[in-house]
Amino acid sequence: MRAWSFLRRVCETGGVREQHGSVAVVGHVEWVQFAQVEQVPRAGEVVHAHEVFAEPAGGGAVAAVQLARLAGGCVLYTALGEDAEGRRARERLQELGVEVHASLCAEPTRRAVTLVDAAGERTITTFGPRLEPFAQGDAAGELAGADFDAVYFTAGDASALAAVRQRTRVLVASPRARAALGQGVQLEALVLSGEDEIEQREAARAEGEAALVVSTEGAQGGSYRSRSGEHGRWAAVEPESELMDAYGCGDSFAAGLTYGLGRGMEIEAALALAARCGMVCLTGRGPYEHQLRAADL
Repeated sequence: MRAWSFLRRVCETGGVREQHGSVAVVGHVEWVQFAQVEQVPRAGEVVHAHEVFAEPAGGGAVAAVQLARLAGGCVLYTALGEDAEGRRARERLQELGVEVHASLCAEPTRRAVTLVDAAGERTITTFGPRLEPFAQGDAAGELAGADFDAVYFTAGDASALAAVRQRTRVLVASPRARAALGQGVQLEALVLSGEDEIEQREAARAEGEAALVVSTEGAQGGSYRSRSGEHGRWAAVEPESELMDAYGCGDSFAAGLTYGLGRGMEIEAALALAARCGMVCLTGRGPYEHQLRAADL
């Protein structure tokens, strides 16, 4: 198994700095308003929210923070609007240990509202189109000189996915990458929600390109199958405290899987780590209050 290098030392004019460059995410960011409610309102009903707060979230942001907490740092390639939400998103993600490389777009940063009910289930409404990483279309140029042990890809076009393939040893993708998939780029893993019809439909186009297909099933754990014919299931991890909020659990799972495969773990061990990441996220408010950290391993 190749040694896992958490830090690369790179020489720069004026000295040497340590850079966390072993893991990366290529994905989308949304500025999300969270509100806890007793129940999601029925048509025509008014409900009152409590514990309202906002965070940069979306599949790219959540996975990047989880990877940063496992690996000591993570690079995020994304796109943000030149607006207050975009600036706040960058600042907050940097506070959380993420090195943000963002294409700036004329369109506003995508926003969302997430209602979390008393059972911890989240319901999401998005506003505006998803902004795609490498908005200027030069992914190969922006990635020049970068080398990663593992990358999680959840947004971007086919040329971006192909460019990332050249810069990483392990490439894990989400079906939310949509049109980037099904273009012949080989993946180490494709991870999807077995309970999401849209993700299942998008994944069908790319399953032949993935050495490993992982399908999550919430409290039932999930299943996997490999190109070599290996298949099996894993059980969900029992929570260590009260379940609070389902937002970000799937993205934390995907980040844990990416980290485990990047370290050279066997499939079962990587899935067990990913399941722990998903479970820990469930016990916190929002995506970042509780995530698995390197010290917990």
